Amino acid sequence: MTGTSNGLGLALVEQLLEQGSRVAASGRTCELLQDLSLQYPESLLLLDGNLSEPDEAQEAARQISDHWGALDCMIINAGTCDYLAIDTPAPAIFEGIVSSNLSATRHCLESARPLLQGNNSPQVVSILSRYSALQLHDPSQPATVDNSLVQLLNSQRAALAAQAIDLTIIAPLDLNFAQVTEPVAPEQWTAHTAAEVILNRLPDRPANLVLEALHLNDLWPLPR
Repeated sequence: MTGTSNGLGLALVEQLLEQGSRVAASGRTCELLQDLSLQYPESLLLLDGNLSEPDEAQEAARQISDHWGALDCMIINAGTCDYLAIDTPAPAIFEGIVSSNLSATRHCLESARPLLQGNNSPQVVSILSRYSALQLHDPSQPATVDNSLVQLLNSQRAALAAQAIDLTIIAPLDLNFAQVTEPVAPEQWTAHTAAEVILNRLPDRPANLVLEALHLNDLWPLPR
């Protein structure tokens, strides 16, 4: 799982471990993750690396392979970015979030695919926030795999399906993309409640889920 140092990503790690899952967690090292690694030494693998760099994504995949041999599910928590510099100027934060998550998602899909193929019912889950669902540069231009994370993910759906890998995209409502048939109102999600609902829904393997949050910083804290 990516983006696990705080917010929703950290809550997902905590709940998966409580359920008895083994978790490989990538994100900026934090005290809470270190505490979890002491509490679950056999079940939690901490991955230290910036997954937007292809070599570091490959190294993360190698470590997972060495420990467990395969992946049942890869969760890409692309809500913000753990590796933006603390002093990043405000106007550059959102561009950095989108561009880093585009790169990280592309490299994670490439690196993890052999690990996912080693299981009977593999699944890729990508969670987007309003930040990462933004389109790079001029939003009036057509969305492509190079400027839109949603477009990149949807472009991979058929290829993943051909390898029997299910893809679930969890994202804010996109008026240009038919995700659901009924209106979805923003809710007062906390990291804990959002993680609980997401994990309860994943066994159904939906193609799309809508996550609308009133206070994004509760789920995906921005760099300070």
